[in-house]
Amino acid sequence: MHHRHILHTIGATPMLELKRLSPNPGVRLFAKLEGWNPTGSIKDRIVKHMIQHAERDGLLVPGDTVYEASTGNTGIALAMVGRAMGYGVHIVMPRNVYPEIPRALAVYGADVTWVTTEEGVTGAMALAREMAARQRSFMLDQFCNPHNARAHYVWTGAEILADVPEVDVLVAGLGTGGTLMGTGQRLKEANPRTKVIAVEPHPGNALQGLKSLADGFIPPILDLGFLDGKILVRSGHAFRAARLLMQREGVFGGISAGAVLHAGLKFAERMDKGAIVMVFADSGWKYLETNLWSAPPLGEDDEENLDDIIWW
Repeated sequence: MHHRHILHTIGATPMLELKRLSPNPGVRLFAKLEGWNPTGSIKDRIVKHMIQHAERDGLLVPGDTVYEASTGNTGIALAMVGRAMGYGVHIVMPRNVYPEIPRALAVYGADVTWVTTEEGVTGAMALAREMAARQRSFMLDQFCNPHNARAHYVWTGAEILADVPEVDVLVAGLGTGGTLMGTGQRLKEANPRTKVIAVEPHPGNALQGLKSLADGFIPPILDLGFLDGKILVRSGHAFRAARLLMQREGVFGGISAGAVLHAGLKFAERMDKGAIVMVFADSGWKYLETNLWSAPPLGEDDEENLDDIIWW
């Protein structure tokens, strides 16, 4: 397919059936492989959508600088879009991000300001807003911008339905909430019986790309009442599932993909039949320094199994 601009390559990602992983022959597992986007994550979708709407609303003209708080993928996606469309990009992020994140931002020419690990993403958001206001510049604001969820309603949800018309369960990671809200709304309009399940790190566990609501910050675009359930995943389970995904299917998914797969497998065990669609938000390339895929297998921990809490 011929494209005339890098932004035209965003979306239309593959849907892969994971035939070797379903624990139940009556349940089909599907993975939406968002790592196939140009910077390797689902965040390319929302950045493109938010930037285009900011242009249409007269909030941006080429040469402006866009500010954003990010721990990884959104910052990289914004840096790519900014480079391609003539915008400066300034990312504010905590210091505990994976090493490949600032390296990728540097490749795209983005500026970075650091906050402490303790300040986290909420501290990064506050500083990014302050800097944008001081410079009279545009703040992307992925946690509050309604065009985040709208991008998934228009694109991600429609693409899923084209590939899997009858979705019984949608499983996606909880970050900004945009994927769950936008995609979930589109799927529920097609089939009101579709269950929308959020995957969240267990409190005290750090999973790149996912947020724990236990830290007290609920993204404004997230409506908890819209969700049909959530599962709290410990990091050990996410790592184990990411390795299983590679070993059984040859899919190099990121750490959040491992968490989503773990949750999908849990729900497959509870169903008699149906289709589960899991959104794998990125690939594993950014996380190679963790040695996750080459480390010795983790042992099963019975106490850890008690920490997967499903709310319906």
